[in-house]
Amino acid sequence: MAYSFLSRFRIKEGAEDRFIAAARKMEQQAPEEPGVLHFQFFRLEQPQMFAVLESFVDADADKAHMEYEQNKPLIAEMIECMDGSYEREMLLDLEAAR
Repeated sequence: MAYSFLSRFRIKEGAEDRFIAAARKMEQQAPEEPGVLHFQFFRLEQPQMFAVLESFVDADADKAHMEYEQNKPLIAEMIECMDGSYEREMLLDLEAAR
């Protein structure tokens, strides 16, 4: 079973371009990391709202993703652009949902 989740968050007014630049860079490099199955950002319909869909082989791969040196400045930049925190929703495989 994959370790997958969708995180939703608001970006500060005026910080969208900075956020998108960091998100695009993360989308480029994340697929090359061991254990990454899927990694993609989305703009939501609500103004200044975004989401990221992340899927890893397990929770350890997610933790490693956060600790890679090349990711730390991007994560810091994205967090600085956020207006508040984020909401994470775990996504379970259909077989596990029974």
